Amino acid sequence: MTETHADIARRSFSRRLLAGSAAAAIGPAVLSTATAATAAPATAAAPTAAAVRRAGPGGEVRHMKLYAEKLADGQMGYGLQKGKATVPGPLIELIEGDTLHIEFENTMDVAVSLHPHGVDYDRANDGTKMNDSVVEPGGTRTYTWRTHAPGKRKDGTYRPGSAGYWHYHDHVVGTEHGTGGIRAGLCGPLVVRREGDILPDEQITIVFNDMMINNLPKGPDFKVTVDDRVEIVMITHGEYYHTFHVHGHRWADNRTGLLAGPDDPSQVIDNKITGPADSFGFQIIAGEGVGAGAWMYHCHVQSHSDMGMAGLLLVAKPDGTVPGHDPHH
Repeated sequence: MTETHADIARRSFSRRLLAGSAAAAIGPAVLSTATAATAAPATAAAPTAAAVRRAGPGGEVRHMKLYAEKLADGQMGYGLQKGKATVPGPLIELIEGDTLHIEFENTMDVAVSLHPHGVDYDRANDGTKMNDSVVEPGGTRTYTWRTHAPGKRKDGTYRPGSAGYWHYHDHVVGTEHGTGGIRAGLCGPLVVRREGDILPDEQITIVFNDMMINNLPKGPDFKVTVDDRVEIVMITHGEYYHTFHVHGHRWADNRTGLLAGPDDPSQVIDNKITGPADSFGFQIIAGEGVGAGAWMYHCHVQSHSDMGMAGLLLVAKPDGTVPGHDPHH
């Protein structure tokens, strides 16, 4: 039986990908370059800290295969295997200093492309008609993305690194700018980490695309377990500005969403304005200070929320139950 877009979207989490030199690794596995860090042995005055996993060093040359295809219900998506495209597309993770080669195959009957935000690419890897870097129907092309760590330029000014919560998308379907492809679902998350960044237990991608979430008329629900370290990647496309709000949880308005210490000046927020092509991300501890339960996330433009731009972050107890939540509601 052919899966519809809605069937695919009901899978709670974006597939997590770190492209390896031999094969792509998918699923909740730890990054291959991750290291486990623990606090010093406990003393009478200091309880043992929970182990955290951190990103290892960058500098790897990585390879992956990506497909563009039409879905059964008229949507379009990117996928790691033929017949497995999703909306949004698979999450791609890199570490500053990595280079990624993407062998990209177009299985559709229209030209398509792959254009990234936040990473380094030359003219041949722009993914636009202007730079003759699109893929015709049935064709293949290798796109190369590079990343770099922060450092000083020759003139002494500071060059920021590539680390951040970014995204990729089509830039050609429907119009010269790819309006039709993005609207149909050709977009996905791209995370670039800095060496030492804390890694999450679970990841969620939420895309506000016009008046839909993940191209569904009603926002999907995502289930995690209390005390999980959850990373949310938030992307906006389309014609409208929105505000992203999640109940019961807060994050720091900076690159990682985490405070670096008690004197970190980053504002702590639970609502953020987001417009077309904006992307950001953050980590939270599920249910921290509030416990398990059904916590709403939504666009806080009230008319948008009323029209379906809302879903649930289901924080379950260790036994899998979500207090107060009726799954049939």
